Amino acid sequence: MRDGLDQDAADEDDPSEAIAQIEARLEQLAERAEQCRKIIMFSKIAIAGGALLLLAIMLGLFGSGATAALGSIAAILGGIVSLGSNSSTLQQTMDAISDAEAQRRELIGRIDLRLVTDGLRKLN
Repeated sequence: MRDGLDQDAADEDDPSEAIAQIEARLEQLAERAEQCRKIIMFSKIAIAGGALLLLAIMLGLFGSGATAALGSIAAILGGIVSLGSNSSTLQQTMDAISDAEAQRRELIGRIDLRLVTDGLRKLN
């Protein structure tokens, strides 16, 4: 079993494992961002639907049901809360994606890359 120092030294020599972990994290973050975008879209639909229903009730097009009015207000408020919550979560996720991409770029920069033509010259 390796201790933490041996693992850190191995990571400095070959950052490919760390890069793979970062890429897996990036995939998870991308999925979370997509979920947030979908919820944001549904929140906007709930706000618009609730507002249209409330407007229809106020204009007398849908009757004067108190239950429908309360439902439309609840849809508006719920949509606003969901929109705000998921907007901030999306922003935090995008910041985390930017940080992970910067870490990945740094690790890739540590790798001693060779040009393909260098290998061909050595064969001749």
